[in-house]
Amino acid sequence: METENKKKGMAFQFYGKMPLKEAIPLGLQHVLAMFVGNLTPILIITGACGLGVGSEFEELQVSLLQNAMWIAGLVTLIQLFAIGPIGGKVPIIMGTSSGFIGVFNSVVATMGGGVLSYGAIMGASIIGGLMEGVLGFFLKPLRRFFPPIVTGTVVLSIGLSLISVGIASFGGGSGALDFGSMENLLLACFVLVVILAVKHGTKGVTSSSSILIGIVAGYIAALIMGAVLPHTGVTADGVEYTKSWVLNWDKVKEAAWFAIPSIMPVKIVFDWRAILPVLIMFIVTAVETVGDISGVMEGGMGREATDKELSGGVICDGIGSSLAAIFGVMPNTSFSQNVGLVTMTKVVNRTALSVGAIFLILCGLVPKLGALVSIMPQSVLGGAAVMMFSSIVVSGIQLVTKEPMTPRNLTILSVALGVGYGMGANSSILASAPSAVQLIFGGSGIVPAAMVAIVLNILLPKERPEEEA
Repeated sequence: METENKKKGMAFQFYGKMPLKEAIPLGLQHVLAMFVGNLTPILIITGACGLGVGSEFEELQVSLLQNAMWIAGLVTLIQLFAIGPIGGKVPIIMGTSSGFIGVFNSVVATMGGGVLSYGAIMGASIIGGLMEGVLGFFLKPLRRFFPPIVTGTVVLSIGLSLISVGIASFGGGSGALDFGSMENLLLACFVLVVILAVKHGTKGVTSSSSILIGIVAGYIAALIMGAVLPHTGVTADGVEYTKSWVLNWDKVKEAAWFAIPSIMPVKIVFDWRAILPVLIMFIVTAVETVGDISGVMEGGMGREATDKELSGGVICDGIGSSLAAIFGVMPNTSFSQNVGLVTMTKVVNRTALSVGAIFLILCGLVPKLGALVSIMPQSVLGGAAVMMFSSIVVSGIQLVTKEPMTPRNLTILSVALGVGYGMGANSSILASAPSAVQLIFGGSGIVPAAMVAIVLNILLPKERPEEEA
């Protein structure tokens, strides 16, 4: 009986030995949760550089997307198993960071776009990644600047910033002409209901795989909708469009069965106009990674992250980003979407997460497999995302409340979320600020909230024990 109970708990143990038949579905749901988010930043930045669909560099973009998949899998394996000091051996999935989009867009605008701009972004990412890797080695003496009130505030900001992303997917994806349509909302609600029913109506592996089951059920529902509902609609302006839940099977047919990733698909350029702002962003990314690891350890394993785990995780973040840039891929960092998945399901098993990483590598080597996953309707992903992202907020609350909510801690949390996160979430307030300030603080509430929390934690005097009492 004791052996049976131990077996059932393997999914909730990082080093637990789990059979592949149980590990595969648990790993695949991690891939489905982050697959689109892993590719989106590259689509946005290559588009801004003029390397997107319809340009002479369209094949380059496809190559970069292919590289993004297997790089994410490789860096995840390094994070899970560690190579010397590189890797924290923590239940984290790595992927292309969306946090750099604002900075990279500004670099593109400054440099005028084109392959040169993208090459400069890669050069800056190589240097920035190495700098973050070095920072990770000195994280232990710096950790006093990251108590639970600071890391908890960062995790809260991450969760809050992702909720809007999740609800956008829930409606069919930002920019979709049928955004918020009844078909999209019903499809997303169906996925959410299936997840809740499986999560709380079953036990064991089935319950832990609720996200995967919900997404697969949504995929099937989209197929049925495609068989009985019209595929096109017309906007109020008379523009005909294809509905966002329609599966694009042509993309799967056209994808190759096997392709070898290309090294240095773009010429690396080192330009200070790109390097300086990107270096600042890598410092913020290190703080975000500390928050992600703290959140996943608290939410998934019920304890604080150790110095070694945080240090190895940040080093992996930096070195992984430099490696990614050599293959033309934007920085790879801890993926907050999957932090939400871990904190919701409590599945931290390394074998299960490794299966997801290996599947990502296969997607990079077998483009047809990647295409099959990439055509998943956004509303299907949104049905799962709203729940996953909200669980990150809960992890942040758990971190913040690990220490007594003294007047000092309340001030740090209130000001960081109010001024810091509020400023980043509504970046139009910075329209008249210097471009350097807009570059760092605009576009995401995570960066300013983290910096405000760190500064206040340093400046505000700590209460004496009698004052806390």
